[in-house]
Order: sequence, then C-alpha cells, then structure tokens
Amino acid sequence: MGTPGEGARESDRVGSVELIHVSPETGGDPESRDSVEAVAGRGLEGDRYYRGEGIYNEREDLEPSDVTLIEAEALAAAREEYGVEFEPGAHRRNVTTRGVALNHLVGERFRVGEAVLEGLELCEPCGYMQSLADQPDAAEALKHRGGLDARIVESGAIGVGDDVVW
Repeated sequence: MGTPGEGARESDRVGSVELIHVSPETGGDPESRDSVEAVAGRGLEGDRYYRGEGIYNEREDLEPSDVTLIEAEALAAAREEYGVEFEPGAHRRNVTTRGVALNHLVGERFRVGEAVLEGLELCEPCGYMQSLADQPDAAEALKHRGGLDARIVESGAIGVGDDVVW
C-alpha cells in the first residue's frame, strides 16, 4: 500500500471519500465537513468520540472505534430496495465512501486520505440509529451493509474527494 501521502500503485484498489460527518454531541445532528484531522487512538477532531463522549465510550460491552465508514452504494440500495432515504449523515457514520467494498476490509489496513485505518468489524445498524434517522426500515435496509468500524493507526487529514486505497 505504501505510506500515507504516496500515490496509489497500479496494483492497489482505489475508491474515494464522498462525504464526511462528525457529531459533536451524543444524539446530536451530524455536521458535514470538507476535511477533518484523523488522530490515532482518538478519532476525528470535532466528533464526540474524539472527546471520549460517545455511547461506545460509555458502555463497557461495546468495543469503541475511532471512525465509522459506509458505502454510498449501500445507501443507494437502501433507497431502491426499501424506500429509505437517508439525509446526509443520518446513518450516523463518519465517512461515506464510493467504490470501496468495506465488508472486505475487516482486519485489513487501508489508507483514507493521509490517514491509515484498520478495519475492526462490521458496523451493523441498530435501533438507536434508526430512531435518530427517523426511518422505520433503516436498520433492516442497512443489515449486513451498515458500514465498517475502524481504528486510526496513523494520523492524517481526510478530505472529501480523497482516495481510499487498499
């Protein structure tokens, strides 16, 4: 894969960052960003998890992650198959990607912009996300395609339009 900031090699798979959202408060409205600093072991600057205040930080039975990602293609499928239309960020994931099979990145390291992430586990949708999204079928629509929980291995900037390389 190379180091952060290097261009993609011909053998690499490349997708892109379509949207970035942070939520400064638990249950708060997601805020769109053009770019964000991803800090290893902390999360995205401006997000509640960066400050250690999210639900995953409050409950011992939940494994915390630094950043969550979701595929734009999964959101389109939820709209087409279930009629679920998510407002930008309403899915509660930080980074929306395009052209990236996130389910295949569990246990893998990959670069997003200048940051290096490691996929931890699939980010299955829950009733809490569904209630905040105000979409009755949201959890079912994103079942097995709700995105990826990841940790930040190497800090760096992530911006809309950046490459996702694995």
